[in-house]
Amino acid sequence: MGKFKRVCVFCGSNSGNRKIFGDAALDLGRQLVEKKMDLVYGGGSGGLMGLVSRTVFDGGCHVLGVIPNALVPLEISGRAVGEVLIVSDMHERKAEMARRADAFVALPGGYGTMEELLEIIAWSQLGIHDKPVGLLNIDGYYDCLLGLFDKGVEEGFINPSARNIVISAQTSRELLQKMETISTTFSGSNSKTGGSAVPWLIQVSISVTKARQVLGLTNYGCSGRL
Repeated sequence: MGKFKRVCVFCGSNSGNRKIFGDAALDLGRQLVEKKMDLVYGGGSGGLMGLVSRTVFDGGCHVLGVIPNALVPLEISGRAVGEVLIVSDMHERKAEMARRADAFVALPGGYGTMEELLEIIAWSQLGIHDKPVGLLNIDGYYDCLLGLFDKGVEEGFINPSARNIVISAQTSRELLQKMETISTTFSGSNSKTGGSAVPWLIQVSISVTKARQVLGLTNYGCSGRL
């Protein structure tokens, strides 16, 4: 059994143009099952989301999909995989995923996947959580993003110690092994508030949602695909 009970996976609701991305999602799912790790993800049934969630579910581990109400008709086709938690908006979705996970892994994906990844990195830098953050860099997909992080350090916008928040590898097995090692060695070292801050974030999310409803605004971020 792995050191994490539940892993949050950020990934695309599309499959990408090459088979290698789908293969990577299936392999990550198999690795989670092998280590008896449950899955938290964005709730979609298509693309890389569907591949990793079905693999984990079919392997006998628990799957929780967290999805905003507005995205249900766009991202769930047919029968949902595992348990589905429908939330009010994207803010609440990310807070719930963060609260319920012990670690985070990003597969290739689009703007939504990258936004989720960057926010969870920022939360780590701020000390909101001390959970490992992994980037599955399939066939160099994230080379440019990792290079941008290095450029941020070089130009003085990212603290060198914060650059180490992101753990990257080219295979699921290597990535999870690295994350488990980091978790054992550095657990609690960069957290100022521990897990208590995430419920606060959920409360802020709910407050923002109510405020937008009073103002007659639509919920941010619920009209596009990840």
